[in-house]
Amino acid sequence: MDENNAQIQAQGSVCSDSTAEEAHKSDDYDRRICLIGGLANDSGLQSVAESFEVPVVHSQDGREYMNDTACCTYYIIDNFDGSLFNSLCKCRQIILGPPALQQLGRKDPKELPDNTRPLFNLAMRGVVVCFTGFRNKDVLTKLVPLIHHMGGSIRRDMTAKVTHLIANSCGGDKYQYASTFKVPVMNLQWVLDSWEQNRWDLDFSASQEMFMNIYRLKPFHGAKVCFLGFPEDEEHHMTEVLLSNGGTVTTLDDPNCSHVVVDEASVVERPDVTGPRAFVVKAEWFWTSVQKECSLDEKEYLFDDYIEHIVSPAARRDSHATPSSASRRKRKRLHDTLQSLVQQTQSPALHKRRSSVSDAGRLSVSGSFLDCTASPAEPGIVEGGDAQVESPRKNVTTRQQVVLELLETEKNYVEILRTIVSLFKNYLELMPDEEALLNNTELNLIFGKLPPIYETHVKILDELRWTIAHWHEERSIGNIIIKYSTELQRAYPPFINYFEEMKEVLTSCDQSKPRFHAFLKAMQTKPECGRQSLQELMIRPVQRLGSISLLLKDILKHTAKTNPDHAAVEKALAALREVMAHINEDKRKAEGQVTLFNIFNEIDNCPPDIVSSHRSYITKVEVVQLSSSEGLSSKGSSLVLFVFSDQLEVCKKKSKTTMKSPSASGFQLQGRPNVKLYKHVKMMNLNTIKRVIDIKETEACQKVFSLVCKSSEESKEKLFSFAMTDEYPDKVGFLKLLTRTMANNVCSADADKFMAYLEPQQLDIDTNDITNGTLSKYLNFAKSRLKVGRTFSFNKSTPSKLKRAVSSMMSPFGSSTNLTPASQLANMRLASYSNINELANNGENSDESPPTAPMSVQPTRKAKAASLGANAFQRL
Repeated sequence: MDENNAQIQAQGSVCSDSTAEEAHKSDDYDRRICLIGGLANDSGLQSVAESFEVPVVHSQDGREYMNDTACCTYYIIDNFDGSLFNSLCKCRQIILGPPALQQLGRKDPKELPDNTRPLFNLAMRGVVVCFTGFRNKDVLTKLVPLIHHMGGSIRRDMTAKVTHLIANSCGGDKYQYASTFKVPVMNLQWVLDSWEQNRWDLDFSASQEMFMNIYRLKPFHGAKVCFLGFPEDEEHHMTEVLLSNGGTVTTLDDPNCSHVVVDEASVVERPDVTGPRAFVVKAEWFWTSVQKECSLDEKEYLFDDYIEHIVSPAARRDSHATPSSASRRKRKRLHDTLQSLVQQTQSPALHKRRSSVSDAGRLSVSGSFLDCTASPAEPGIVEGGDAQVESPRKNVTTRQQVVLELLETEKNYVEILRTIVSLFKNYLELMPDEEALLNNTELNLIFGKLPPIYETHVKILDELRWTIAHWHEERSIGNIIIKYSTELQRAYPPFINYFEEMKEVLTSCDQSKPRFHAFLKAMQTKPECGRQSLQELMIRPVQRLGSISLLLKDILKHTAKTNPDHAAVEKALAALREVMAHINEDKRKAEGQVTLFNIFNEIDNCPPDIVSSHRSYITKVEVVQLSSSEGLSSKGSSLVLFVFSDQLEVCKKKSKTTMKSPSASGFQLQGRPNVKLYKHVKMMNLNTIKRVIDIKETEACQKVFSLVCKSSEESKEKLFSFAMTDEYPDKVGFLKLLTRTMANNVCSADADKFMAYLEPQQLDIDTNDITNGTLSKYLNFAKSRLKVGRTFSFNKSTPSKLKRAVSSMMSPFGSSTNLTPASQLANMRLASYSNINELANNGENSDESPPTAPMSVQPTRKAKAASLGANAFQRL
């Protein structure tokens, strides 16, 4: 601007860009450094000055050296303001600040500067600044000297040498030049804070990226914007974005209004703007400016009716083919159509329609109006209004009409896929790294599974087009689908399996990345997207196979059985059902793998081989450990048992305080917090679990079960007892599921042979331990009403009979009598509640607590329990 240039010239020698010709040259004069005032007492600064190997003198004001023309004196002062500084400047002396001297002393070789411009520090050395938008000369009078004091320089015009533009508002030629060539556009506070807050920092540089990002000019700085035609919630959202990007909201009648942003979907005429310089622009300008973090050239985004208002008639004729003009004509046609519908009770076109599928049916099949949007004309199809309608050709059969509908929907589906690939995927992937909106991982998670689907349907569309172009009634549609069924089966599962994960990533990026959110909003305004969001477009592949299946059924309905295509369409429908069944099965497996990853992510120190392609997750249960056996946790511990198809993972539940400090080594999935809920204790193969023992429910012992496990040592077996928490009330259901999983793991059809039923006292469950304070604490923590008992592990002190009994019980396949658990327990005379009838049939006491065999000697409690257990296990 002219006022800027005049102000810069008014700065005289202080603001000049060139080095003064009157400067003292190092080749002609000797040099010395003069420390002014209190700086003479700074030993550190004295040492730095002496390192330049020139004389160092001290002075109160330096006046005694001003007239000494035999030596070039560098005056070091700490205050670039006041009478002393002004008098030194007036005499054109070389002035340095203490930071500048120290920074120069760090360089190798050390060299004193030859300019006459006061230099306080080197914070802006190498910075070349240009100004725009400043009409107040007092602001420039303050900014220009500060830039020079920090080693920067100034240019009047934007050239290739300019490194930074300081702007007071967004807009103008200099601003657009800087935006085009990626020159940082800063606000004036960048200079002020560099001087006021950081001028004494020897390591500070005003051109540091992190520091500059704080002071970059926001896209709508100084703009007064009015939003017109938007829904209330959208206008509220745009207002928040505008305010966060430096703009202010105004009304249409504000004379200072700078921009009117209109919604093309609802505004059909150019609004009357009071502001003489206000731009009437589309919403795309607003969102793209947010995305690119600069105010874009409004002329590229003018409202189309506004373009026709300002361009010449010749240019208006040339612009008829543009998308903007087309959208205007589309709105006019829509208006005329609505008027005609109001005047007519029924549309004649609706009576002439001979298709077996109505317009409403088309929308219900496709799931979106985009299946009815315009596409290039096909044989037998002409343009009519906003969508294509079938031409009134004679002899168009109902079968051909439905085939044309299949072609139409396929064509629009391919256009949607092409839009996603070109408008979104390719654009985002080709962005420079410094402007990238998404990283490679996010791009792959969102778009990586789509190209195979797009490529397959392009080929299907080509086949359908050829078929329609050479149509006769015996042309086969079914063979086209059969031909590409294998490719469909390969292309769709990867996309559908991880569709939910893709949506999570897309939603997360949309919410956490403002520039990406602005990009999505800008793309949504483009006619190619039909005003649908990317997430709405991405759901189309999920719907497409079902849509094709419905249309094929309609074709089959109108295909005579004598037509060769009748059998082909039936085969095509069967192939599609097989594809969808394969997709569902593959999706189930994929979800299982995701579940494994999530479980792995929640367990601290989890074995990595828990994630395996052949393994699936079954269920989990929270328990309290009742045994004190080796190999698991301590007695009373709160555990979680994860049941997989071939493994049992035992974890210890972490306390809330432990969970506050997540493990740094944890594997973190997208969108999941890196918090470890459990700690790995032991992972057991289901083959090592030989029996699941259901302990009879009593008032003192509830929801207790045991696992008999074969130890790695042949002479040592272990039994672990657990009590389920109240969160899992169905103990019987869990145990049946566990035994069924164990049977499947060994390819056995009989899951009951893994189950046994015993009384609490048969495993020495001691109800007196309920009074134990430690166990009571754990039970309270687990919110359980369980009565805690104790059990044992089998070691050297275990009676040999009991060992043999456990060994025989542990192998359900090795019993010579081949007794089922029910018959075994009937022979034991110690059947559980589920076997009362069997006991009654054998003439035994059927009371709730059946009596044990009489003993001639009253043993101790432990000996009695061991004997009872041995007898029970022997019978098993």
